[in-house]
Amino acid sequence: MLVIGSAQVVNILLSIIRMKVVAVLLGPAGIGLLGIYSNLLQMVGNAAGLGMGSSGVRQIAGAKGDAKTLNRVSRVLLAAHLLQGTLAMVVVWVFRKPLAVWVTGDATLATEIGLVGIAILLSLLATAHTTLLQGLRRIGDLGRVTVIGAFAVTLIGLLAIWWFGQAGLIWFLIVQPLVNFLAALFFVRKLPRRAEDLSIGLKEIWSTWKPMARLGAAFMAGGLATTGTLLLVRAFVTRELGLDAAGHFAAAWGITMTYVGFLLGAMGADYYPRLTEVIHDRDAASKLVNDQAQLGLAIGGPVLLLLIGWAPWLIQLLYASDFGPAATLLQWQTVGNVFKLASWAMSFAIVAGAHARIYFFMELSFNVVFLVLIWLLLPTVGLDITGIAFFLGYVAYFLTVCLLVRHLRCFRWQILSLKLLVLQAALSLGMLVTSQVNPGMAFLASPFFALMVGVFGLRIVLQKTGPDGRWATRGYALYAKLGWPIGN
Repeated sequence: MLVIGSAQVVNILLSIIRMKVVAVLLGPAGIGLLGIYSNLLQMVGNAAGLGMGSSGVRQIAGAKGDAKTLNRVSRVLLAAHLLQGTLAMVVVWVFRKPLAVWVTGDATLATEIGLVGIAILLSLLATAHTTLLQGLRRIGDLGRVTVIGAFAVTLIGLLAIWWFGQAGLIWFLIVQPLVNFLAALFFVRKLPRRAEDLSIGLKEIWSTWKPMARLGAAFMAGGLATTGTLLLVRAFVTRELGLDAAGHFAAAWGITMTYVGFLLGAMGADYYPRLTEVIHDRDAASKLVNDQAQLGLAIGGPVLLLLIGWAPWLIQLLYASDFGPAATLLQWQTVGNVFKLASWAMSFAIVAGAHARIYFFMELSFNVVFLVLIWLLLPTVGLDITGIAFFLGYVAYFLTVCLLVRHLRCFRWQILSLKLLVLQAALSLGMLVTSQVNPGMAFLASPFFALMVGVFGLRIVLQKTGPDGRWATRGYALYAKLGWPIGN
């Protein structure tokens, strides 16, 4: 978690720089357009990948001791992503004009939309290789791929914006997956050599691809529901309120997903393979899920409180003064992320348990609430409904996941997990109300409550990781001096 987390910190810092420069040079419209391109890439990429990145990690993690099976799975995974990615690239290019009209309302952007297809192929090739690294738990290599890609897209993407203006946005989408693919390929080639099985035939390819695609298809459908819903929302906001409003939505969404994505990416890289290995031991799996949920809430809580209290100032700092309407959206989305963090660890039990169809319907619980509320209320409530709908969507998602995991995996919340959830939800909602009534008071109060939650959360993290190591020893000693010793 620390290795991936460190890489994600670098990625976040570089992302902040990128978004700040794009916001200053191109304004809300530029941020909105970049969000639409990225969303299209994710949606079509998810569909073309058939969820085989998720199912592939599961297959590879389960085949670590079998060199022949591991070799066959990795080769089929690469070939499938190459063929599926090529098909997606061709389809996007052929339908670039209607896609441009649908998502942006501007047919002159057809070429840029068509070039998104190249980014889709490159991202799938990168996924094929990073799936192998994750399944083998090569966490350090995954972190290096993230950092290398972030540096490359920052340097080349910003140069393209400076030189080409709005037309340079497409380079952000193409450069990062290209560099990620090349970096991941380099680290895969450094893996210990496995016995090559050059005699693999069509029957073996089919028998390997079919279960991965069948399991992955449901995961793909769940991911597609989310990215498709987001693309519909972006298109709806653009048509109803204009490209500037889409930029405000993209700004709030970008901050929300950057921070939560950092945390979940750091935890998930190692958590998913570990949970897959113990998923049939219900007691061990339940303990692991509780541990991960506690770590997520303990680490994520302080920053969530700061995001709510400091949202108006952060939006201006990270983007520009004309992004003010994004602050309210960010605050509502941040409260929703408390329930997202609590749900996330549980949702992986559905994935690791191979409950593919159930996973799809579980993901719909958020998307249906989110999309329906926006579709019904955007014309009357305005842009703020996108933040409110995000919050209510994740409350519905949390309740759905709780019921499913309890029924399918006999999961039970530990008392500590519930205490953390109640504390984080109450403080976040209280900070949201305060920020709406008195933004200045919220700005001053949020660091105090973030510190309080941070002290409590750090104690939980130290308790989970144990006293070994220089920093952990100092942490244990500090809490002992405070009269709140950490038990073994």
